[in-house]
Amino acid sequence: MAIQENGNGGVMKYKRMDSDAVEEDGVLSEEKRNDSSRKYVLVCAIFASLNSVLLGYDVGVMSGAIIFIQQDLKITEVQEEVLVGILSIISLLGSLAGGKTSDAIGRKWTMAFAAIVFQSGALIMALAPSFKVLMVGRFLAGIGIGFGIMIAPVYIAEISPTVARGSFTSFPEIFINLGILLGYVSNYAFSGLSPHINWRVMLGVGTLPSIFIGIALFVIPESPRWLVMKNRIDEARLVLLKTNENANEVEERLAEIQHAAGHVNAEKYEEKAVWRELLNPSPGVRRMLITGCGIQCFQQITGIDATVYYSPTIFKDAGIKGNTQLLAATVAVGFTKTIFILIAILLIDKIGRKPLLYVSTIGMTTCLFGLGLTLSFLGNGSVGIKLAILCVCGNVAFFSVGIGPICWVLTSEIFPLRLRAQASALGAVGSRVSSGVVAMSFLSVSRMITVGGTFFVFAAISALSVVFVHKCVPETKGKSLEEIEMMFQNERPQQGGELELEDVKHLMQRQ
Repeated sequence: MAIQENGNGGVMKYKRMDSDAVEEDGVLSEEKRNDSSRKYVLVCAIFASLNSVLLGYDVGVMSGAIIFIQQDLKITEVQEEVLVGILSIISLLGSLAGGKTSDAIGRKWTMAFAAIVFQSGALIMALAPSFKVLMVGRFLAGIGIGFGIMIAPVYIAEISPTVARGSFTSFPEIFINLGILLGYVSNYAFSGLSPHINWRVMLGVGTLPSIFIGIALFVIPESPRWLVMKNRIDEARLVLLKTNENANEVEERLAEIQHAAGHVNAEKYEEKAVWRELLNPSPGVRRMLITGCGIQCFQQITGIDATVYYSPTIFKDAGIKGNTQLLAATVAVGFTKTIFILIAILLIDKIGRKPLLYVSTIGMTTCLFGLGLTLSFLGNGSVGIKLAILCVCGNVAFFSVGIGPICWVLTSEIFPLRLRAQASALGAVGSRVSSGVVAMSFLSVSRMITVGGTFFVFAAISALSVVFVHKCVPETKGKSLEEIEMMFQNERPQQGGELELEDVKHLMQRQ
C-alpha cells in the first residue's frame, strides 16, 4: 500500500524498470540470436569446405609421393609431368558438369557427389599396380575435384550474410592450404617406409576426409537461393532465419532473392540459354566474365601449383640433398601457406578485396623475381638455400593473403543468380586448365631455360596480374550479391560503380 500511496511517480518508476528489463532482455535475445547465427554459418562453411581438403592434400602429397612413385614404378620424366598435371586438366570436366548438376540436384548433394568420386579415385591410386591404373584413379580424382572446387564457394556465398561473405567464402582456400600442409606432413611422416609402400600409404590417407563429409550432409542445409529457384520458398525462409543475424531482414533478403530468381523461373532459363548468354554476353556480363575468369587464370599462371608440386625439385636445385631433408623443407612451405590464409580471413572483410590483391600480386612478383635470381646465381650454397626457402615461403605467403582466397570470393559473388553456377564453373575451368598447363610443362621448361629462368617468367606474369587487378577488379566488400550485379551494369564498375551506388543511397535517404 505504501507503494501505491507514492502516486504516479511510483507507478512510473516500476513501469520504467519493467521497460528497461524488457529492453535488456530484447538486446540479450538479439545478441544470442546473432551469436547462434554466426556459429551456424561458420559450421556450414567449414563442412562445405571439406572437399577442398581433398584437393589440397592431393597437391601436397603428390609433391613427395612422386619421388617414390618414380622409384617404384620406374616412370619417365614425361610420365611424371603427366601424372602431376593431368588432375588439373581432367578436373575441368567436373567443373563444366558442376553447374548443371548443382542446378539440378542442389548445391549440397553436388558436394556429396564430388566427395564420392574423389574418394574412389584416391583408393584406386593407392592400390595401383601400374602407371596405367594409377592414371585411372587420377582421372576419377580429377573429376571429383572439379565438382568440389566449383560448388563450395558458390554454396558458401549464397548462404552467408553480406557482412561476412568474404571471410566465409575464403574457407575453401583455407582448407586447400590445410590439405597441402597435411600432404607435406604425410610425405615426411611416411618417407621412411619402403618405396613400394610409402607412396601408397601417403595417397591412401587422403580417403579419410570422406567420413567427415558424410557427417556434413546431415548438418548443412541447402542453399536458400537454390531453394527459391525451385519455388521452395518456405524452406528458403527457414534457412535464412538460421543464417541471418537480423530476423527483420529475412523477408527483405528473401524478396531480393525472389526478384533475382524471377528471371530464371518466369522465363524458364534452360541450360542452352544460359550458355548462350555467357558466349554472347551483354557488356555487364562481359565485364563479369573478364574479372572472374581473368583472376582465376592469373591465380594459376603465376606458378603457385608449380611451386607447391615441385618444391622438392626447387630446393634440390638450390642445393638441399637427401629426400628427407627436401620433404622437411616443404613442411615449412605448408605451414607458411596455412598461417597466411588465416590472416587473409581476418582482413578480407575489413580491408577489402582490392587492397589485399595489390599486396598479394606485388609481393608475389618480388618473391618470384628473387627466387629466379637466387637459383640462377646463388645455388648450391648455404646462403642460396636459405634465400630459396625464404623466397618460396614468401611467395606462398603473399599468394595466400590475397589472390589465393580472393579469386574464389570474387567468382562466387560477381555473377547474377541465373548465371552463377555456370559462370563459376567456367572460371574454375580456366583455373584448372592453367594449373594443368603449368604443372605439365614445368620440368620440360626448366630443362630448357633452367629452374631460375622459369621463375623469371612467372615473375613477369605476376607483374601483369598487378595491372589486371588495377584495371579490371572492382571492390565488392560490404555489398549484397544483388548490389554487385547492379554495380557491373555501370559503364566503368572498376573505377566508380561502388561510389555511384552509395551516392544513390545517400540521395534517397535525404529525400
